[in-house]
Amino acid sequence: MSIASTRFPSRRSRLSVLVAGLLLASTLHAQDATYPLDLPAQPLDQALNTLAGQTGSRILFATDIAEGLNVPALKGELSVEQALQRLLRGTDLKLEKTGDGSYVVAAPSPDVAALEIGVVSISGKAPGSTTEGTGSYTTYSTSSSTRLNLSPQDTPQSITVLTRQRMEDQKLDNIIDALNATAGVIVQNSNVGADSPDFMSRGSRINNFQIDGVPTSSLLSNDLHSTAIYDRVEVVRGASGMMSGLGMPSATVNLIRKRPTYEPQANLTAEAGNWQRYGSGMDVSGPLNESGSIRGRLVADYKHQHAWVDRYEQDYFVLYGVSEFDLSDTTLLTLGFSHLTRDSNSQFRATPLFFSNGQRINSSANDYKWPEWLHYDQELNNAFVSLEQQFGSGWSGKVELNYTQNEYDALVTNIRGAIDQATGTGATLWPSRWISNSEQIGLDAYATGSFSLFGREHELITGLTLSDLWAKGPSMGLSPSYDRNIPNFYDVGAMPKPEFIDYGNNVRNEYQYSAYASSRFQLTNSTSLLLGSRVIDWKRVMEYPGAEDVRSRESGVFIPYVGIVQALDDTWSLYASYTKIFQPQDDYVIEYNGTPLKPEEGISYEAGIKASFNDGRLTSSLSVFKNEQENLAVWNNDTFMYDVSDSATTEGVELELNGELAEGWQFTSGYSYSVTTDKDNERILTRLPRHNLKTFTTYRMPGALSKLTIGGGMNWQSRIGEGVYWQGSYALVNLMARYEITENLTGSVNLNNLFDKEHFTSVSSGYGFHGAPRNFMFSLKYSY
Repeated sequence: MSIASTRFPSRRSRLSVLVAGLLLASTLHAQDATYPLDLPAQPLDQALNTLAGQTGSRILFATDIAEGLNVPALKGELSVEQALQRLLRGTDLKLEKTGDGSYVVAAPSPDVAALEIGVVSISGKAPGSTTEGTGSYTTYSTSSSTRLNLSPQDTPQSITVLTRQRMEDQKLDNIIDALNATAGVIVQNSNVGADSPDFMSRGSRINNFQIDGVPTSSLLSNDLHSTAIYDRVEVVRGASGMMSGLGMPSATVNLIRKRPTYEPQANLTAEAGNWQRYGSGMDVSGPLNESGSIRGRLVADYKHQHAWVDRYEQDYFVLYGVSEFDLSDTTLLTLGFSHLTRDSNSQFRATPLFFSNGQRINSSANDYKWPEWLHYDQELNNAFVSLEQQFGSGWSGKVELNYTQNEYDALVTNIRGAIDQATGTGATLWPSRWISNSEQIGLDAYATGSFSLFGREHELITGLTLSDLWAKGPSMGLSPSYDRNIPNFYDVGAMPKPEFIDYGNNVRNEYQYSAYASSRFQLTNSTSLLLGSRVIDWKRVMEYPGAEDVRSRESGVFIPYVGIVQALDDTWSLYASYTKIFQPQDDYVIEYNGTPLKPEEGISYEAGIKASFNDGRLTSSLSVFKNEQENLAVWNNDTFMYDVSDSATTEGVELELNGELAEGWQFTSGYSYSVTTDKDNERILTRLPRHNLKTFTTYRMPGALSKLTIGGGMNWQSRIGEGVYWQGSYALVNLMARYEITENLTGSVNLNNLFDKEHFTSVSSGYGFHGAPRNFMFSLKYSY
């Protein structure tokens, strides 16, 4: 691939460009800036390079598609897009504009060489990976499985990419919403206004999160993240220890940040919905100097929300800024930060489903008024700096330093006890006080490139990841004088505010140092073999007041990865992969006898078939998988401890289709079947559905109605339950519509749970959490 791009020598950069005022100044540039162009008649490839040089733009194309093509002279005051359209007039070549402001000139047929996704690009930033501005429900490139830039069809694992367009269409404003719309992922909430929803996939909890491919600790409240600052969310299902180091065989969630654009753009948003929900936001991006060698972006989003339960109120604010500096033609410096706060008053939690006599408690979420003194206040801050360097011979490297701080102050509670149906007595309140401050500093460095062996070109990426986590918070115990007994189960909100005793600080220090390598060997023109491994040193020290330190360490842990992809033709390919599972248990995971559990270990297998249609704009996959696990911890709501499955097996099937079915018709659908059994072949984890189906589609109306886009979808799952209560299968239907009021202004509406289906999002040991009833949100977006 050729990149017709002009990068100007670095001027003496001033770090003050991160200031929001300078970012806002970028909006003063016209979005469709024009240039006085004067290009002679010449070969197409020379014309594209000349155009890039005169405008400072990035134009990507394969050299072979321009061979033998000549273009006439071009003269006039034109924008880059207008100039490209004239140059390509009369050819079969297609023009696409990417979210980062680049232009891609591609062949009309799905020729891999026409948009080759090679390791020349930094991982996660290959041409075709950015989804903003594409309007697509799929992407041409992903690196979350092996860190090599691969097309979805060449990735030997199941992967879902929630693009920018899809997140906007479905109004997926946060990570909880995004994962709830992801195929093969089950989200089970047990509260509103707190954290720690259960993200589950393939029978295990999802604890592997990354930002731009760099792992982030599960202690850093990953469920807090707002999708306003991300271009896309990539979810790799299955074990991915090679990418994350330690981890469950569930899935890895990789959040890819928005980047500054080469052309000025700005978006302003406003929204309003039932339950007194309001919000507003802005997203401003573009060059900060005349040459475009310095670019910036600023994103801000604020939401004030109530819910379907009384007394609940939440303020949610996120601010994100990032700047890029072209230090030279081959060197890029990136500086950025994010700040997020979420303050919640009161809450709603899972409630008992039965009276002490076994009769069902027929109640809704609105029947409970929880105490006003409940709260959950959180703050998440991140700062990062990275340096990217392009070397000769198609090699590149990147070093990134990250600092993240997570702070929270919470007073939460739940209900236990046997409730008398006649009197409403018997329930007890179990409040908890949580205060914590966590900090993580991490360094991620890698080099990637191609090499020749046995007459073929192969790809390699190798690097290291270092992270150090520190957390501190008081050990709080409920005052013995507090009376837990609730006089009336339905009047839990009248309970007095409890007092707590501070027993001293708990301190946690955890580090993980690892080195990895991943390679893609092109065995034949149609067969590629992926080999990877990561070696890990991990250590955790827990300090408790008045007790000895608890130390855990694992050294030299070897995580292998093997994948193979066999292309059957330009459309279909077969794949298979194998990797190891290794995950130390969290410090709070204690067995019934009070002893910490041994690390979870095992093996993960996957095989399937993938296809790519419509020039790569529509992708599909069918996979079968099997996880073999030892020391799987399963929470027991009866004992409030963990049960251990010495030998658990999870087997299943996943089927997915994403992308453009026809012009203006975007579609996504994913079905999953998953069952976990113990060593006696008895099913466990019955609180997770065997079957799950998620589908959503949008269609832009043709002709005179082309300003209108309509869409809708459905989330369906089979029955779930434990012990005395099982919830039957149910489906939630959602609708959306968007209308272009003017060239710059669009209005949209999202209607969720159309038929107001009553349901529980989670059911466990006689407790259930009420899901959201029918709700709607109106949104306005102004772009220029």
